[in-house]
Amino acid sequence: MTEKQTKIQKTSLLLAFVFHSFTIFSQQPINPANNNQDVEIGVVEHLDEYLPDSISLINEKGEAVFLADVIDKPTIINFVYYRCPGICSPLMEAVAGVMDKSEMVPGKDYQVLTISFDPTETIDLGIRKKANYLNLMSSKVEAAKTGWLFFTSDSASIARATNATGFRYKRTGNDYLHAASLTVVSKDGKITRYLNGMFFQPFEWKMAVVEASKGQSGPTLNKVLRYCYSYDPAGQTYVMNITKVSGTLILFLAAVLLLFLIFKPKRKENLN
Repeated sequence: MTEKQTKIQKTSLLLAFVFHSFTIFSQQPINPANNNQDVEIGVVEHLDEYLPDSISLINEKGEAVFLADVIDKPTIINFVYYRCPGICSPLMEAVAGVMDKSEMVPGKDYQVLTISFDPTETIDLGIRKKANYLNLMSSKVEAAKTGWLFFTSDSASIARATNATGFRYKRTGNDYLHAASLTVVSKDGKITRYLNGMFFQPFEWKMAVVEASKGQSGPTLNKVLRYCYSYDPAGQTYVMNITKVSGTLILFLAAVLLLFLIFKPKRKENLN
């Protein structure tokens, strides 16, 4: 075997090792978003699936409406409960912030539907919460009044909506354990993207709306963040997954070092 063939063999073995090791790390359960149907709290993505027509809501006027009739443009749906003491408020503040910064106009280019998954809550509470979050906005307040709609619903419709979007939560006492996630759908109710976490970039927001307007589904752009951060149900917040981050970094550095050792030029022997 020649020296070149030996190097190629070593490199192939190294790459196979790194790939296998990275796969082991990347396949560790990630909350809130993964494709594990057994996840109890989090989001199971249902890209390219359609929302059912039988989801009934109560709008801000106290009227009963169907979700399918409300969705007439690219729509971002977020499930919260209005008296939530945990991540709901930071999530809604993030939504208000990115809506204000985005060049897309709510009510015209897209709409946001906030739906309480607590069937005991009334729309009056939702209206008060909406007023609070509108006060955080500056440039698009008027547009958000009609482009950001709040709803409540009954337990049966809530179950249909959350099951269709893969939003998993759990009741604990008088509160709920849940993740922070937005579901993006096209005007015909097709799920095209998920925006997970509580950090939304205007560019990502715009791309999600543009793709939904075309009915095109796309991968979640913040998968790297979801890889680095895991949802802590006890604290109802996102914490850095030190094991994954440090493990990936160690594997990368090891690969770089080994490649350097394999391809390092040999010193010429001094013939003198």
